Parts: sequence; C-alpha cells; structure tokens
Amino acid sequence: MGGGKKKEVKKETGLGLSFKKDANFGEWYSEVVVRGEMIEYYDISGCYILRPWSMGIWEVMQVFFDAEIKKMKIKNCYFPLFVSSSVLEKEKDHIEGFAPEVAWVTKSGKSDLEIPIAIRPTSETVMYPYFSKWIRGHRDLPLKLNQWCNVVRWEFSNPTPFIRSREFLWQEGHTAFATKEEADEEVLQVLELYRRIYEEFLAIPVIKGKKSEMEKFAGGLYTTSVEAFIPNTGRGVQGATSHCLGQNFAKMFEINFENEKGEKGMVWQNSWAYSTRTIGVMVMVHGDDKGLVLPPKVASVQVVVVPVPFKTADTQGILDACAATVETLLEAGVRAEGDLRDNYSPGWKYSHWEMKGVPLRIEIGPKDLEKNQVRCVRRDNGSKQDITRDNLVEQVNVLLDNIQQSLFDAAKEKRDASVQVVKTWDEFKDALAQKKMILAPWCDEEEVEKDVKERTRGEMGAAKSLCSPLEQPELPEGTICFASGKPAKKWTYWGRSY
Repeated sequence: MGGGKKKEVKKETGLGLSFKKDANFGEWYSEVVVRGEMIEYYDISGCYILRPWSMGIWEVMQVFFDAEIKKMKIKNCYFPLFVSSSVLEKEKDHIEGFAPEVAWVTKSGKSDLEIPIAIRPTSETVMYPYFSKWIRGHRDLPLKLNQWCNVVRWEFSNPTPFIRSREFLWQEGHTAFATKEEADEEVLQVLELYRRIYEEFLAIPVIKGKKSEMEKFAGGLYTTSVEAFIPNTGRGVQGATSHCLGQNFAKMFEINFENEKGEKGMVWQNSWAYSTRTIGVMVMVHGDDKGLVLPPKVASVQVVVVPVPFKTADTQGILDACAATVETLLEAGVRAEGDLRDNYSPGWKYSHWEMKGVPLRIEIGPKDLEKNQVRCVRRDNGSKQDITRDNLVEQVNVLLDNIQQSLFDAAKEKRDASVQVVKTWDEFKDALAQKKMILAPWCDEEEVEKDVKERTRGEMGAAKSLCSPLEQPELPEGTICFASGKPAKKWTYWGRSY
C-alpha cells in the first residue's frame, strides 16, 4: 500500500500545464480547455466537442436568460437549420456580410441537388418570410420569438475553441414591433441581460456600447454590444450583440401591418444573440497557470470534498464525514461533490480539481475530524480557512459569494489598468503597441476608420473600433479626432480584437 501511494504522488507532477498564461497565451489557452475537460478536439477543423464540464456552464446561463426573456413575454420556437439560396440572398447587405462563411449542402447521397441549400449562419432570412405571413394587423404585434440552436459559419481564420468555431451554440431572439420606440427600448433591455450574464455570472467586466457603421450587423440599422477585454493579449472580445434592424428586412420580406386607423405600415425589428463564446472569454479572463478558475455562480461543481486519511487514522470516519458534508451542502442547494476514489492520492486530487477550476475545496483529515471542522481552500487565491461543521452551509455560502466578487474585482482592476485615453495618433500607436484598450475622441467617419485599419495592419492584426460607450465621458468643445484631426463627435474604444 505504501509503495503504491508513493507512485501515485509522483504522477501528480505530470498533471500541471506545460504552458504559462503570461508567456504563451495561445498555447496555454488551447491546453487549459482540453486539460480542464471543457472541450475535446474533433477531426473536422474548427469544430469542437463540448464536454459536460462546459455544457454545465452553458446550462446555468441558459436557465437565467430563458427565465428573464419569458418575463418580457418572449416565446421560444424552433426554425429549420436549412435555408434556400433565393431567401438567403434577398437582403443584399446581409448576405454580403455573411457570404464567405455560409456552408452549402450540394449533394444528397450520390446525386447533386438541383438547388443548393444553405446552412443557417443566423436566422433572419429563415424566419422573416413567416413573420410576413403571421403579421397582418396591429393585434398581431409585437411578435417576440427566441430560439436556442446551433449555427454554422465556415470560418478559415484561426479557429479557437469557444471564441471562433465553425459551429456554435447560441440563442437568437427575433422581434417585431409597431413602433421604433418599442424596438429601441427592447434593444437596451436585452443588452442589460447580456451585461448581467457577463458581470453577475461570469464575473467579467464589460462595456455597453454602440458599434460603428462599419462594424454593425450587416443589413441592420444599428448594433449595440457588450465588449470584454483580454489584458494578456491586448484584444477586445465582442461579448454579445443586440441589434435594431430598423425596417430594412420588413421592406425586403414585406412584413406589413394595418394600424387601428386602417393605415398600412412596416414593422420595426430587432435581433439579438449570445453564444458559447461567453465560456471562452471566462476561461481567458480568470484561468491561471494551474488551470481553469470557475466563478461559483456558473460552476457545475462549486465545492469538492476530499478526504485526507492518515496511516493510523480512522479512515472510515473520515470518509463518512466527507459523505455527510457533501449531503449537507447538496441539501442546501450548493453544487457539491465528494472525491472518494481510493486509487488517487489527496495531492493528485488537489491538482486535478484545481485544473478543472472548482471554486472551493474542502479537506477533511484526522485533525479536522477530532475538532469537528473542515478545511476550506479557495481556488482563486489559494487561501485556507478552517470552519466548524456546525455552521458549514452558511460559511461556505459566504466564501462562494466572496470568491465570485473577488474574481470580478480582480478582472475589473486588470481591465481598467489596460484602458488608456489618447488624443493623438502617436499616443494611439504607442498604446496599441502596449496592448491597450484605447479610448479616443473620433469624428465618426467610416473612411477614417478604414484608414485606421489600414495604417495599423501588421503581424498582430489591424486595430478597429470596438464600440462607442453608451455612457459617454464629457467631450470638451473643440476636441479633435485622434486619427483625422477633424472635430470629434464622440468617444470610442479602439483596439485589436478576436
């Protein structure tokens, strides 16, 4: 038994990551999502298997978001995966934006299809022909639908698990209103839900903002988004988007209605979505050199209980205490699990659950048994604390809340330290070289943004506008645009992005 034990402990050294987050971020990320059992690579490039560890996180967000949109009287539905070319190509700007990424079905068995069928990259064109059928008069409005589904975008640029994949899971909401005011109001309501997913669940600070004309949704009127930032790579990430489509699609798909006075009008539409990309952002922001770090609110296991038996100790007593601890926590609604496997040493288990990012580890050894206590070890900062078994649940809940808040605070501090305000092109170039998220006064002209992209092309990729924050800092009169020298109209965040 003793010899076997030693061998097991040796194995623990092979458990760690071979890449450091600060030294090789890309390799670190690819390794941590596999070793943390979030994904498995698949034999088709750009496609990944989502393992239960990541699916559990997706489900927690889904339960929250689904309940919230139901309060807004939005109903779930499901539309087909396939779309005919004639319908897909109806809205010219829209299809131009998506054309390079659309996957087509051209064969059935051995025979070619007469007309190729596209796989949805998004569902505006799939749904809207039926909106025009279902909406006739003002009593049919608003029409508010959502679907939880997969979409396919056949990307060729660097596929990255969760962040850029050829197939991903998302929800897409599609709504139609009689007035622009109602549509505008909903855009911001949904954007607030996306902020809450990031900040309250994933513990990631985001900025709510509006996209530039160049970066907005193809065929839409305007796009709002929540933008996250990855300090390690100096890249922004579009976290989720809420679009006002205006009346553009209504015109193409003839979605008209008659108001109370019998006058004809076109509907105003929105579409909005967030995807499994959220999980990738969480890994990038919180993960460390020991593996994943999961915020308690989304972790499918919040507490892991590990027995630490000692040669002469009452092993059965320790195992019973572990089982009882798990049971107490589960009954109180804490997602807890015991690791009672006897073929792994405690040290090996510590490394294993640290790699998987479980927020809190509870250890029970002979001394803890004697003192009627347990030892709690936090994943985020490694701090240890002994708590009595008498008010276990209360203290564990306090610790979990504290971990959730600490993760957000630490991420916000890092993000804020990465933001730099610049006024001139030279300051902009320096800040970009230092991997900053840049806030600069801008004239809001498309040509100028194209020019910024052109002038910053290089190995790292070009810089672009990320968003103009909805909460605008004061813009003193006479402020000029950092890139063109023309009068500035607003403050905008710039940087490289995923």
